Amino acid sequence: MGIPKIEFLGAAGTVTGSRFLLSCDDTKVLVDAGMFQGLKELRLKNWNPFPIDPQQIDAVILTHAHLDHCGYIPKLVKDGFEGKIYLTEFTGKLAEVVLLDSARIQTEDAKYAAKKGFSKHNPPKALYEEPHAAKAVQQFSVQPFRTRIQVAEQTFVTFFPSGHILGASFVEVEFFGKRLLFTGDMGRQEHPLLVTPDKIPSGHFDAVITESTYGDREHAPTTTVFETAINETIDRGGSVLIPAFAVDRTEVILVQLRQLMETGKIRRVPIYADSPMALKALSFYRKAIDEDSEEIRDEIVRDWADKDPFDPGTLVELLTVEESKSINEPPQPCIIISASGMATGGRVVHHLRNMLPNPKHTVVLVGYQAIGTRGRRLIEGETEVKMHGEMVPVRAQIEQIKSFSVHADSEELIAWLKTASEQPGQVLVVHGEAGAAETFSDRIKSELGWKSHAPIDGEAVTL
Repeated sequence: MGIPKIEFLGAAGTVTGSRFLLSCDDTKVLVDAGMFQGLKELRLKNWNPFPIDPQQIDAVILTHAHLDHCGYIPKLVKDGFEGKIYLTEFTGKLAEVVLLDSARIQTEDAKYAAKKGFSKHNPPKALYEEPHAAKAVQQFSVQPFRTRIQVAEQTFVTFFPSGHILGASFVEVEFFGKRLLFTGDMGRQEHPLLVTPDKIPSGHFDAVITESTYGDREHAPTTTVFETAINETIDRGGSVLIPAFAVDRTEVILVQLRQLMETGKIRRVPIYADSPMALKALSFYRKAIDEDSEEIRDEIVRDWADKDPFDPGTLVELLTVEESKSINEPPQPCIIISASGMATGGRVVHHLRNMLPNPKHTVVLVGYQAIGTRGRRLIEGETEVKMHGEMVPVRAQIEQIKSFSVHADSEELIAWLKTASEQPGQVLVVHGEAGAAETFSDRIKSELGWKSHAPIDGEAVTL
């Protein structure tokens, strides 16, 4: 028998493109298959040939439905992957929405680039199209939490709730006699809707592969900056634009806005949820609450049995492009929540183009902004940003609110790792920007006394 190994084909030295290939002899299993986002040099990696023929992959294990973990799956399918994609119920529901939306946006962007002539491809092309995403969905194999299943030769998988987004899991993988733990994206203790992450299963793990998105920092405590920014903007006759990830972040923001309006802390104005994907995701969160899903906090089910926790009475859900365009010049101050969360694509780009030049408006960034994204450039104070091939001046107020993160920070990650009953053989630190992963790896070594390493892109580690 060969020696099992893991190859880091993404999310090593960066927070995007999670792709971890387990191989032993002829067996090959991929944990996550995410898209690279952010810097152009990273995005271009999506176009590189996959290191092995996708037909050779026996199975894909998906931790959750965010694009940087699942967005590359249709490309694998397009190139010949025909195996099953193992995931939980709500990861399946959300990933279907995310992947079909990703395919649609890529196709639309390619058409727009061809029309405007600002792409280097001739003709501009999409990485994959909707038929590839639809085929990928047909390969989903939905699994319950905490149930051990076989996915390939000498390969067994168990999903555990991670509290990051609906359906999100950390995953135990038994691979040719080696016991591995993949955190995926680890959630926090106080998600407003989801239960706290499960503790680490007992026993010895040969390797723990942990994310480190916030591995070099702690989340700022909740402040009043969010409500202050909203009230000051409304008082000067402006509107607030919140670029938000369609899956989970929009739901978290809506819960917070409802609470702030009901307690009188912010003005009661229209809230426009302007993302078809976010609205589909919202319907799954409502379904999970209605069905008393094990992922939902008991108090949410109990306290909101007869009410919608996402709507303070002013929520307007915009489904069509025409409805979206209707708020380009809103007749009164309002709050607009629109995807994508890093302002890289989707309807929010059109709202930014319209609102950024006007100093009465405010853009509130509530999620992680990867290097190279439009959101990151706004945070860093750039006076103009490029959109659809032209430069747009930035005169609107820009605010970043860090307390909405649903990623565990360094303290929370360490506390969760301490729930292990035994010291693992090694810890491999991924899914952090260069510096964050190394810092967190050093902290694991110094505080826990564990063997730890932050792999580089393309590195292979024997197990």
